[in-house]
Amino acid sequence: MMKFKLFKDRKGKADQQKNNQFVKLGREIFVAARQGGPNPDANFALKTAIANARQVQMPNDNIERAIKKAVGEQDGDDFEQIIYEGYGPGGVAIMVKSLTDNRNRTAADVRSIFNKRGGNMGESGCVSYMFDEKGVLTIERGEDPIDEDELMMQAVEAGAEDFVAYEDHVEILTHPHELEQVKNALEDQGIEFTAASVSWLPQNTIAVEGENAQKLMKMMESFQDNDDVQDVYANFEISDEEMEKIG
Repeated sequence: MMKFKLFKDRKGKADQQKNNQFVKLGREIFVAARQGGPNPDANFALKTAIANARQVQMPNDNIERAIKKAVGEQDGDDFEQIIYEGYGPGGVAIMVKSLTDNRNRTAADVRSIFNKRGGNMGESGCVSYMFDEKGVLTIERGEDPIDEDELMMQAVEAGAEDFVAYEDHVEILTHPHELEQVKNALEDQGIEFTAASVSWLPQNTIAVEGENAQKLMKMMESFQDNDDVQDVYANFEISDEEMEKIG
């Protein structure tokens, strides 16, 4: 599975990317506070957005500013979530989640990225049937080893649907509507998460290499650089050896 969380710094342009990262997080906080109120204890979406922002050291001033703006600007700019769908090189299925205050601008930008990088944007529903919407709770592997069997049992008892162990992290998957319930139950048992989100996970993946792999990585970077794009979900895999060739 290849899911691009656009909150992660990539090589080079570190300062620009961190600012880009904060813009995206600020929008998530704004929308969550605008829709559910400014109290994170009573607004799970806001609580999660704030936790994700703090995970990447977003300044508290930025967080508070986004919340105050959401509460104060009743008639000001607003953002809507739009998911664009399309295909990348090699027929890879791609879903682009955006938060935008100008859908015409964002649609044009997303279409341009698809076209310039060897893909094409399609109609709504053209690839979403290849993905499942899931709640995803992430635990990064630190110095202390994770007892995977124990954690899996705790997750299942809390209502999780699946448990996936990777080399550097563990993911607990839930029904989207049960993310809050499972997260709260596991946190009550002392488990700490590095991220929580509702994501689109591919049902199957396609291995890509060579020119297609290079084009796809450039496409993902172009999406990452766009402030309106929050996340990109795709159904391709690139081997470690191929990633080394790309650099």
